[in-house]
Amino acid sequence: MECRGVSKVFAHDAIRVTALQTIDLRVAAGERIALVGASGSGKSTLLHILGGLSPPSAGQVRVAGRDINALSPAAAGALRNRALGFVYQFHHLLPEFTALENVAMPLLIRRIKRGDALARAEGILTRVGLGHRIAHKPGELSGGERQRAAVARALVTAPQCVLADEPTGNLDSQTAASIHDLLLELNLEHGASLVVATHDPKLASKMTRQVRIKDGTIAGA
Repeated sequence: MECRGVSKVFAHDAIRVTALQTIDLRVAAGERIALVGASGSGKSTLLHILGGLSPPSAGQVRVAGRDINALSPAAAGALRNRALGFVYQFHHLLPEFTALENVAMPLLIRRIKRGDALARAEGILTRVGLGHRIAHKPGELSGGERQRAAVARALVTAPQCVLADEPTGNLDSQTAASIHDLLLELNLEHGASLVVATHDPKLASKMTRQVRIKDGTIAGA
């Protein structure tokens, strides 16, 4: 993954707010990067742009060698589904579906046969310690269990890169530590790159590189 000259300006009527200014960043295969900085510095905005969830105002983002913003919406969605996994501070699991169905969803969107998708989802849920909770809906899971399910959903497609936005921001310290360890273990086992926006110095210290964002620019890496 690579971005070159990326800027982002939010405009409303006559008000213009520059969130990012001329960001250059390359994420190598298997690399672990922490995006660190104060609230409002631009970490989440950069993460969303890297994932193709928000277009830059200027610059280019290449995912798996392709300019994601030059693709049609359908092609960009297919590239995100194939190459990227997403983990957020709040799990965003669908409340009406079981943990198994939630984790299988990206595979079903890819039109993988339902039986195969559910089998792969059960395997990754077992790997994250939720094999006994696959039939439970999000409301029946603890906060840590829901976040483990969200991590499983991000990894079920075997993505080339996982983007995580404050993945442990709403968890107690013990549960957060277990999610830290889980992300690192799965990064090493699956070889996926990991880009994490975080305020947590413990999580940031476990990355191979820290990129500090200040006032929308890279202040240090």
